[in-house]
Amino acid sequence: MSAETYRDAWGIPHLRADSPHELARAQGRVTARDRAWQLEVERHRAQGTSAAFLGPEALSWDRLARRARLADTARRCFTALERKDPETAAWVRAYVDGVNEGLAENGQPAPEFARTGLTPGQWEPWTPLGVWLATHILFAGFPAKLWREHVSTHLGPEAVALFAADGPGTAGSNGWLVSGERTTTGHALIAGDPHRFIEDPGVYQQIHLSCPEFDVVGLAVPGVPGVAHFGHTGTVAWAITNAMADYQDLYRERLRRTGAGVEALGPDGAWHRAARHTETIQVARVAGVAGERETVEVEVIETDRGPVIAGGPEGLDDGTPAALSLRYPPRVTSDLGFGALLPLLRARRVADVDRALDAWTEPVNVVQAADTEGGLLHRVAGRVPVRPAANGLRPVPAWEPGHEWTGWHTPPRAGLTDGVAVMANQRGPSTPLGVEFAPPHRADRIAALLAGRERWSAADMPAIHTDTHLASATPLLNHLATLTDPASPTDETVSPTHPAPPPTPTTPTPLTPLTPQATALSARLLAWDRRMDADSADAAAYAALRAAVVRRLAAHPALAPVSLPPAYPEVLQPWLALVPRVAYALEHLLRADDLYGIDRAATIRAALEEVAAAPPPGTWGDTHRLAPWRALPDATGPADAPRLSGDHDCVLCTSAVPGLTDRAARGPAARYVWDLADRENSRWVVPHGASGVPGSPHHRDQQPLWLRGELAPVITDFTRLTKETDD
Repeated sequence: MSAETYRDAWGIPHLRADSPHELARAQGRVTARDRAWQLEVERHRAQGTSAAFLGPEALSWDRLARRARLADTARRCFTALERKDPETAAWVRAYVDGVNEGLAENGQPAPEFARTGLTPGQWEPWTPLGVWLATHILFAGFPAKLWREHVSTHLGPEAVALFAADGPGTAGSNGWLVSGERTTTGHALIAGDPHRFIEDPGVYQQIHLSCPEFDVVGLAVPGVPGVAHFGHTGTVAWAITNAMADYQDLYRERLRRTGAGVEALGPDGAWHRAARHTETIQVARVAGVAGERETVEVEVIETDRGPVIAGGPEGLDDGTPAALSLRYPPRVTSDLGFGALLPLLRARRVADVDRALDAWTEPVNVVQAADTEGGLLHRVAGRVPVRPAANGLRPVPAWEPGHEWTGWHTPPRAGLTDGVAVMANQRGPSTPLGVEFAPPHRADRIAALLAGRERWSAADMPAIHTDTHLASATPLLNHLATLTDPASPTDETVSPTHPAPPPTPTTPTPLTPLTPQATALSARLLAWDRRMDADSADAAAYAALRAAVVRRLAAHPALAPVSLPPAYPEVLQPWLALVPRVAYALEHLLRADDLYGIDRAATIRAALEEVAAAPPPGTWGDTHRLAPWRALPDATGPADAPRLSGDHDCVLCTSAVPGLTDRAARGPAARYVWDLADRENSRWVVPHGASGVPGSPHHRDQQPLWLRGELAPVITDFTRLTKETDD
């Protein structure tokens, strides 16, 4: 036997080989067969060449990838990996060999290739590292520093806390660990769901990897060997969430052109030569259509801090004198953490997982693990630089001393409370490493649900995955209550970590009585069970009111100074848009002692009357529909998209952008339950299916399960699988 490929009833690949290297090769081959188009897209995104077939909309990303030196950083990291860890480097090469073999063997490639006129390209040994880096470069949310600077400049430093929330471009997750003392089997359970932009094909690949050294099931990232984030070896299992750590810095640079190139002013007061060259980007005139291309030139500059990702010696595109460099750990250390991947596969106990994670770099994660001997782990993994607090808040001046990196933080650890640990991007073990975290609602709700039962089984977990209670509705509903009963509490408090700005004297607008329609709508919402269920008309009415409040607040003249974002690259603009910022920070804005003189009662009253006059005609699921990202958009429209329950702050986190759209681009990119009593009692599901090929029977066969909150069985017994190939 060299390598064998089996499939279960869901088309999930189960691979068996004689060695880790043959297994990696088989993983590359099967990924190329199942996900050829996805691999092509990811390869081009890592190289900054995706606009050549995705058109002008991809140009901003390609510019960022080139200017941030993603491909060059991946090459550096692979060269260092070959020197420091030749076994892992050879293992990655074997995966790449398998990808190239699979692409060459694929006689019926995905239809997107014909549509674009592309043929699958050649992978290089460093390409998986480039894919990993491109996938996670925005995970730490460094563009949020641009927003903090923008809002601080125009509204004052105290406004930063008012708008604190996990930004529109970040990714989160739910995860929980239940120790054996709280389960029906006496062995631990790990469950959760990573929240990512929902892509089609999916961002996670269910896979089973077996060889004499290890036997692992888990969720792989297509284009990257092994199982990094979520895995079960039979004796130990692990899972992660985004730690919301801050480990990337932006520096304001002073650049000047000279006869020899470009120089940057350093913290020593001297001008230093910056590396500089130009690159060209091919841009298709029409996305997905083979034909003429335009050529765009991009200047690539790198100072002693890092690559310049925005602006230059002449400033931004609008003439603003600004240039920003990005400093991120792999660019500094030439280490992307791939040295952790093989040890994770070989792990037998929690201690093995713990040691493997010492090599982890990015993204910085909170990790939970458990083994069959009762071992438990709850820790942060990844590299976070030690530097002044100002670096974490906004761009800092490169020409001033005191903003250098001086070492690395020791990743924090945590324990369990009453046999349970919950991670949902909230303030927790990673608090010392971050600036902004997700609101506590998901974490609090999961903890409350787990506390409601003494013993849990794997079969009980989907009830937590699919919980739709929306605790963040409280401030708006409390304000609503005061419209009909002025004695009602308004919940106008601000948490100690998010103080309000200084009060601004204001005279409330005299209010006339509510119309009967508004009174009835208010009473209806105050009686609502606060569940964002797809079939709930009350949830639709609440969402409509919330959206109207967000729009009215964002349009208020008091916030006009931040309504026009600075001219940073388009790919960074989602972090700078006012409406999403108001939407995700609505709790803070409604609870602050004062909001720059905005009469919130009048604003909410006007929004209530607006919705009462034209209430939404259906239920939440009629407008709250799945909007997956596809590299080449198809004809699927809102009426064809699946209806969804949940909302941004629900455990069932299906994120819309209130005030802009009810459609959900983010949500559970997978769900899993790892059972340490019996791995075959574990469960998993993805939003679409195992295949990325339209028309395949396994392209979207898991979607009905995913929509219902059900899970498919994890099968590891090869005698219960169907053999597909001998390679």
